[in-house]
Amino acid sequence: MRIRVRAFASYREALGTNQVEVDVPDGATPPQVWEALASRYPKLCDLPPPSGYAINDSYVSSEIQLSPEDELVLIPPVSGGAYLDLTEGPISVDEVLRYVVHPQAGAVVLFLGTVRDNASGRSVHHLEYEAYRELALREMARIAAEAEERWDLREIAIVHRTGHLAVGEISVAIAVSAPHRKDAFEAGRFLIDTLKQRVPIWKKEVWEGGGAVWVR
Repeated sequence: MRIRVRAFASYREALGTNQVEVDVPDGATPPQVWEALASRYPKLCDLPPPSGYAINDSYVSSEIQLSPEDELVLIPPVSGGAYLDLTEGPISVDEVLRYVVHPQAGAVVLFLGTVRDNASGRSVHHLEYEAYRELALREMARIAAEAEERWDLREIAIVHRTGHLAVGEISVAIAVSAPHRKDAFEAGRFLIDTLKQRVPIWKKEVWEGGGAVWVR
């Protein structure tokens, strides 16, 4: 099937136009369209993947299956180069670190939040994360912008899981690069602490033997 794609900012420059059409298999997802475009337009390979996607002027999950009449919009990373994402798939630490590589950075700090096997004295079987995607990405962008104003940073990456997570899986990854380690450490701590307070993401603790509770 043929999908219309609209592009902005760095993606528009890499494509040389703000709108293209691309042939993809029936039922393709937005990331598959991105891969097809990257193989056709090599300049896209030098840019990070989209921080989000929109179809017909509404934000959508990266797992949605496209239809021939859809117009897919690629949302470039925002907030001065920050890479922001919500994903139902496993988080790749290598990819997160790749987003914050910068020739002027002498320090990179990485924080990983993982699912532990206990909470409040109960044995945890798994967690379920749910997010208000549009507002979550918008608030993550605000938090990243605040960090950039307070510290001398080069790049920021924030990736959070949604859906079902087993014990030991990574729920959130935050990476920060800066010329000096002090700024990188302080910004990294600010980002995770503020994300927990302000971003509309909820988790459900599902316990061994039955029972569950929603928490922030």
